Amino acid sequence: MKRIIIITGLLWFILVPAVFSQQKTWTLEECVKHAIDNNIQIKQQFLQTEYQKNTLDLSKLKLLPTINGQAGHNFSFSRTLDNSGPIPKYVQNSMYDQFSIGGNTNLFSGLQNYNTIKKNNFSLLASEQDLENIKDNVALNVALGYLQILLNKELVSATDQQLQISNQQIEKTRKLVEAGSSAKGNLLQIESQAAQEEVQLINLKNQLDISYLTLTQLLELQTPAGFEVEAPRISVDSNSLITGNIDEIFALAQKNRPEIKSSEFKLSASEYDLKIAKGGRIPSINISHGFSTAYYNTSAASFSNQMSDHKSYYVGFNLNVPILNGWQINKGVSNARIEIQNSQYALEGTKKQLYKNIQQAYADATAALKKYNASMKAVTSSQESFRYAEQKFNVGLVTPVDYNTAKTQLLKAQSDLAQAKYEFIFKTKVLDFYKGIPISLPK
Repeated sequence: MKRIIIITGLLWFILVPAVFSQQKTWTLEECVKHAIDNNIQIKQQFLQTEYQKNTLDLSKLKLLPTINGQAGHNFSFSRTLDNSGPIPKYVQNSMYDQFSIGGNTNLFSGLQNYNTIKKNNFSLLASEQDLENIKDNVALNVALGYLQILLNKELVSATDQQLQISNQQIEKTRKLVEAGSSAKGNLLQIESQAAQEEVQLINLKNQLDISYLTLTQLLELQTPAGFEVEAPRISVDSNSLITGNIDEIFALAQKNRPEIKSSEFKLSASEYDLKIAKGGRIPSINISHGFSTAYYNTSAASFSNQMSDHKSYYVGFNLNVPILNGWQINKGVSNARIEIQNSQYALEGTKKQLYKNIQQAYADATAALKKYNASMKAVTSSQESFRYAEQKFNVGLVTPVDYNTAKTQLLKAQSDLAQAKYEFIFKTKVLDFYKGIPISLPK
């Protein structure tokens, strides 16, 4: 018995913390951080950035001299005159060893190495900005998924409240029918409305489950089980204003957005590609240097003496002048110019797309604010209308159809208000994001 108690206690300490950790409530900031830390595309782009760093380092190291050592053991199967002894003689076979160390140093090659370093540096900067852009896109998608959960929870709550009202009304009407004060048709009408609301509630709960699944997939979590988000108090003032106009927001975004910086760096890299290609037309100068020695088995001299006697040092300067190479250099220059033009178009296209995105977000936020204000009025009037219809229905002055119509209008107005609120919040957060303000929600 004592053993069972001990085992049960151990299991409690092991399993209970795990259960509570799965039921952790996530804030938006925590969701964004977790998604960025675990997103596969971000990890791949990080590796690409590391690759670009190595490429830049290799282009710098290419400025260093090349040094290589060689050693060879050779056999000769021929008559060889041996003059090492007092009497010259011929030997049929011989062996000899050669040892050398040497290399080359590039003195000048049309600044191609220098321009390659500059090009690779801009490519690295572009890769870093691409990484930031992917992070931003992930953050926006997480924010959208987070707000979608909050919206769906409000819709579920509103529909559930309406269903509870319907169920209460069913009980009241049933008692009236049983007392003979109300027609049975009224009860059937209310029950039909409640059944429709129950189906709608099930559909909304399914949408809520899907929104949980969508967000947990963005976070690279294995399952949405036990996952819950923090629901901050989000309100929209009817007097809210969208700060800044489209051009002002675009001016800020153009300076700060990573997709713009990436396109600019890629354009700079392509300009250095052209300089590299033009450098192929310029003569290059290399210096070669080295040391060699050898040992022959046919010689009577010792190994150390031969290694000393056969020492040889050399230094040479080489001038390479490009004259005719099948128009390879000219075509390379032409392709580099084309790539510059393509990069310019890419930069222009990125700026235009950014402007369109800001335009769309601004228009959506403006429309959502108008819809929110209109929905606020609609909710207020619908609540009054429903209360009035409910009071009259309870005393038999309106039909169940009129009662259900008032209740349906109220639910629709509440749903429209919630949708407008979260759409306005998201679009304003997008606009803030373009201004360089991190995405966050009120605590």
